[in-house]
Amino acid sequence: MTATVPSALAAAQELVDPELRKILSRLDPDTRRVSEYHFGWVNADGVPDTRSGKALRPALVMLSARSGSDDYGAALPAAAAVELVHNFSLLHDDLMDGDLSRRHRPTAWTVFGRSAALLAGDALLALATDTLLEDPSPQAVDAARSLSSAISRLIAGQAADLDFEQRMDVTLDECRTMVAGKTGALLGCSASIGALFVGAPRQTVEQLDAFGRELGMAFQLVDDLLGLWGDPEITGKPVLSDLRSRKKSLPVVHAMTSGKPEGARLRELYVQSEPLSDDQLDEAAEMVDKAGSREWTQAECERRLISAQRHLELADCGAATEGLSELADYILRRQR
Repeated sequence: MTATVPSALAAAQELVDPELRKILSRLDPDTRRVSEYHFGWVNADGVPDTRSGKALRPALVMLSARSGSDDYGAALPAAAAVELVHNFSLLHDDLMDGDLSRRHRPTAWTVFGRSAALLAGDALLALATDTLLEDPSPQAVDAARSLSSAISRLIAGQAADLDFEQRMDVTLDECRTMVAGKTGALLGCSASIGALFVGAPRQTVEQLDAFGRELGMAFQLVDDLLGLWGDPEITGKPVLSDLRSRKKSLPVVHAMTSGKPEGARLRELYVQSEPLSDDQLDEAAEMVDKAGSREWTQAECERRLISAQRHLELADCGAATEGLSELADYILRRQR
């Protein structure tokens, strides 16, 4: 079943895209070109394009701001900042993982080179901090600290993910901790920084952060399932992409640590020196499924969503509750 796209995503994109374009106009021409290509605004030759991301994080920011103010547009700098950080991480992730495609076209580093993509990511990160600190809001400094903390946890999660590539003894708890940093930290920040930016009560900000972190875990679990069984025409990624790169995702680690014969066979496939053939990729996916890890991942995703909803109830964020709940459900049901 295809998830209905929440109206908050389109609304956030409509508000944030012009702000992002204005912010990126401050970059030098070379870095700006790479960044605009990555965002989907232009093609490799600089000709305008119409591709774009999901605007999930800006939508969380704008909705959470409604818990502290009727003027949720006041949180626009925070929404732009988290989207800049997200895209910094994507530019670097694509480079580190050697990914060749994103959003159905070549990744920025394959078009402009590794160094140019790396610098573009660095530039977006710097712009994110500037965007917050240049705003006159009395909460701007606290918001910048919140974002900086999330970035530190994101980087720690990415470092752990890289470490996993060299190891075959990764535990499920280690994998959860990695995801909590790499994905959960920025979603937690996104779900709370809007409320923080407009001066919402501390209790609301803290519960929204917890809501977002649980949502981040659910988001990554769905992503892991799509990386194994998602439709390439929808996801924009090659079939069985996570297995092809021998990624230690949550379902893979669950299977390997299950103590079942299928998990042992999956481990054998992962340690072989040659690239996995198409038949072996199909077998690896089957081993994850037969080890019960696909079912476990789906159940864990549901559990995280329930936990997120509990935190949302405790946040007592009024008019924002319905929209945030709708976004949470969308994350669980999405197909890309």
